[in-house]
Amino acid sequence: MEDSEKGIGNREQGTVQEVPGPAIIPGNGAPPALDRAQLAYENPTFLNSADGRLIRIVAEYCEPLARFRKEQIQDTVVFFGSARFRGREEADHALELLDNTGSSRAAPSEEQPASIPQIVEGTATSLQRKRAVAAVEMARYYEDARRLARLLTHWAKSIPSRRNRFVVTSGGGPGIMEAANRGAHEAGGKTIGLNIRLPFEQSPNPYITPSLNFEFHYFFMRKLWFAYLSKALVVFPGGFGTLDEMFEILTLAQTQKLAKKITVVIYGSDYWKKVFNLDALVDTGAISPKDIELFQFADTPEQAFELLRQGLTENYLVPEAAGRLSEPKATVPEQELMSGVGIDDFLGPELAKTRK
Repeated sequence: MEDSEKGIGNREQGTVQEVPGPAIIPGNGAPPALDRAQLAYENPTFLNSADGRLIRIVAEYCEPLARFRKEQIQDTVVFFGSARFRGREEADHALELLDNTGSSRAAPSEEQPASIPQIVEGTATSLQRKRAVAAVEMARYYEDARRLARLLTHWAKSIPSRRNRFVVTSGGGPGIMEAANRGAHEAGGKTIGLNIRLPFEQSPNPYITPSLNFEFHYFFMRKLWFAYLSKALVVFPGGFGTLDEMFEILTLAQTQKLAKKITVVIYGSDYWKKVFNLDALVDTGAISPKDIELFQFADTPEQAFELLRQGLTENYLVPEAAGRLSEPKATVPEQELMSGVGIDDFLGPELAKTRK
């Protein structure tokens, strides 16, 4: 019989191989039906894995960007400050220290500011007495931040623009952050909260505009959005997080890594001059004398507001008005997110194609 009928001969070994037929499945003779596989972007196991990290990072850039565009946010003024003290909202509301930055839990009783009865009865510890004095100051800073945000938002709303200018932005939590969002909310403006997911219980404050309430996993992406749209920074008394954000912005300005001019107001000169001595950095040559000019001190909401209004007007509103008067209408950028940077530059060529 021919090889084609019996099989394919192996002339070297003298054996014959049978032509394979259809696979036989034991049991019912057919493989079970398969469910549809998950789409990659709907697969939580993948998205939350190390392999999905890049997608998570990009999402924390693209999703906020989409919302800022939808809400027509052109630029921001960022408020930093302590998250640990609540404000005195009512005359009989006890001052309270929170457990940690970003936490909604109260600190242990032995760390709380002493109450008046504790002081009178002599049962307060030294730490509690010191914090009682500090709590009064921190409550004042809460009210000052609230008033400053209200003044700034009233002024910003009066600027003729199709987009929202100099929108008050905070880290989205309690304390000074809440005060800033609250003041802007009371002035009838939009206000942004850039919250961060932390291991302990915490939640955004209720004064953030709901459509501008963000929560980040990555600190560095949150920092990007603090810096990217900001035209001014106000630094109220605070701790590690406040110091971190303040010196990061100052370093970017010092090294000319910001493609814009930024007004930095440090609020509460008595507090900050006790915390750090910048003159010592100048004396030792660690920083240049001109680096001190990167920021200004303020001690009242009105003083801080005037510094902000002057800086924002000189750096942005006046040049923008001059540019629009001197250029033909057709050449004026449809939207500017930074000084001299149009929306196409900000988004990049691919993202810019998607805008309406």
